[in-house]
Formats: sequence, structure tokens, C-alpha cells
Amino acid sequence: MARLVAHNIADLRLAAKARLPRGLFDYVDRGTEEELSLHSNRKAFDSIQFLPRPLVDVSTREQSTDLLNSKLAMPLVIAPTGMAGMLWHQGEIAIARAAKAAGVPFTLSTYSITPIEEVGLVGGDLWFQLYLWPSMDMSLELVKRAQKAGYKALVVTVDSVVNGNREHNRRNGFSVPMRLTPRNIWDGALHPSWTLGVMGRYMLTSGIPEFANFPKDVRSDLRGRTGGNAPATLPKNESQNWSDIRRLRQLWQGPLIVKGILHPLDAINAIDCGADGIVVSNHGGRALDGALAPLQALPAIVAAVSGRARILLDGAVIRGSDVVKAIALGADAVMVGRAPLWGVAAGGEAGVALALATYRNEIDRVMAYLGCRSIAEIHRDLLYHEGPHATAVFKRSNI
Repeated sequence: MARLVAHNIADLRLAAKARLPRGLFDYVDRGTEEELSLHSNRKAFDSIQFLPRPLVDVSTREQSTDLLNSKLAMPLVIAPTGMAGMLWHQGEIAIARAAKAAGVPFTLSTYSITPIEEVGLVGGDLWFQLYLWPSMDMSLELVKRAQKAGYKALVVTVDSVVNGNREHNRRNGFSVPMRLTPRNIWDGALHPSWTLGVMGRYMLTSGIPEFANFPKDVRSDLRGRTGGNAPATLPKNESQNWSDIRRLRQLWQGPLIVKGILHPLDAINAIDCGADGIVVSNHGGRALDGALAPLQALPAIVAAVSGRARILLDGAVIRGSDVVKAIALGADAVMVGRAPLWGVAAGGEAGVALALATYRNEIDRVMAYLGCRSIAEIHRDLLYHEGPHATAVFKRSNI
């Protein structure tokens, strides 16, 4: 395999696009409906500018930070992303290994291909992401597996009460469960590296991949075929409520994180139900189109939480400068989802390692320009944008 060359996350995305069938690439890359949230997530970062502070001795800079009983080498966590094992053979293991080497947590998705237990053998700082299933017993089955396998934190995703309207998937003939159509068969034929290197390897070893971390009553392979009486479509829990979070708090022994919060009152509710952390997120623009960008929601949530829980943010974090902007606005760390997927699709573990090294190098460079020697020194007065918070330093100085 040729050496992977990428100078930034965008380069990794292009490399992934070249290697993956279009339906699979779009499944990872795109949002829902008009993709308003997908684009507003990026615009929110682009609207904020830095105020560099020169003539500060930054000869020693340190990115490490403490987060929920974990020591992070940089303020970054790999977000839960489904189907990583379809982008690279055993892609979840490749991502977990790269995360361990980089000193950051990896959050395994419920929608992953590799079993909880097998990824657990990699070690490192592993978190597990849980959807609330129609039966609490289904949810608890996965919680017990993750706890037994040594996962340190539980991330409960609450913003997908129904399936997002991802029209591009239907146009591409891509669905979960997967269906063979002339279009996606041709798509696979045009991408032999993926077809042979991923699907070919599965077929020669373990057979057709399955959602290995679904509850046993609904477990199926990617075609939707099961050995039992599982439903044809994946069930959603439309009756989920805050009592479910309280129940999980009683049963999970480690840090509990609620992911998918945009409203300050929901942040308070999560903490009142026992959450140790929240993730400010609109599901990467893949759920409700038109939902507020997480970076826009962040200041109000930081104010509402008032230090009672740790705050993470995700959505369109494609530069180290984005990480610094989120920290300056009050986040303790960020989650990145698509970038590790582009890395693993482009080059397996080495591609993920390159993505993480890119973030680390860019964060380090921005900190130097801002006169920051540690994460604790990053604050709002280093930002400028058209808003009451970031421009306060100018008002105080009568500039």
C-alpha cells in the first residue's frame, strides 16, 4: 500500500472519498434534508476570529487535561460513529489502537461492527455509546457487556428519537439494513480496493458483517438477516425520557455522559439526573435539520451548568483551531467523529494516527500564537466575533 500523504483533515476526507463507494462515503459525510445544520456547524466556527497575544514566553506548551477520571494528551475524544468497520476491515480496532497511542479516549458506537469485548482487548481509554432501546432490558444488556469489558465511561445519545431524513442515502440506494441494487453493485465494482480489502476480507474470514453490539433480540447482519425473530427495521424508543437516565445512573458505576444537548434546561436536567458530563451536539447535522449549531449553543449551556458537570462539544471540528475556539467558549474538550472515519477509510490505523497528530500539531501552533502555555490559559478574551461574550474585552478597553 502506498504511503498515505495528507497535510490536513480535508486531505484525509478526499483520500477517503477516492477509496470508498459513493453510497458509503455519503453516509458518513453528509447530513439530512437541506443540510442546514451540517453547514451551520461549520459557519459557527468560521464566524469567530482570534486575538493573538505576542511577546509571551511559549517555549513550553502542554495540551494535556483531566476529564472525567481520564488523563487526555490533548482536549479531544473520538466520538461514537457507526459503521467504522465497513470503512476498513475491523476499523473499530484500528481507531481504538490509534486513540490509545495518541492518549485520547475512543467511544465505541452501538452501531459498530466489532464486538464490545473484542475492542476492549485493545485497552486504552475506552468509552461506550448507548442508544435507549424500546426495552430497558435491551439497554441494560449492552451496559453490562461494556462494564464487564472494562469501558470507563457511558455515553448515552438522546437526540435520535426517530431516524433522520437522509435523502441522499435513498438517492444512492444506500440503506441500513443494506440491500443489493444494480447501483451499489456497480459502485463497489468501481472501488476494488474497498470491495476486496473490506468486504472481501470479511467474506473470507467471519462472513457478512453484523451489528455486533445490538441487543441479542434485534441483532442482525448488514442485510437485516437474523437467526431469530428480530424486526425488519431497527427499533427506536419514542417514549424515552429522563427517568431512563436516572435508571442508567443507578446501574453504571463510571462517568455518565448525555450526548445530544442543545438547550440549557436540558443540560440542567441531565445533571439533575446524575450525569457527570454532557455533549453539546446536533448529531453532526444528521438528525433534525435546522437545529442550532453546537458552538452557538455552548455559551448559554456553560452558564447554565455553572461548573456542575464537564462539557464536551462536537460538530464540524476539522481544525485544531476549532478545538481551541470551543475551549475558549467554555468546553472542557471536543469530540471528533468524521475525521477519524476519513482517516481509517484512507489508511486504517495509520490514517487515524495521522488525523490525531494533525489535530495535536494544529492545537499546539494556535496556542503559541495566542500566548497560551496550557489548556487552562485558553479563554474567551482571545476570541472576537459579533456577539456579547467575545467582544467584552473591547468594550472594557473602549476600543
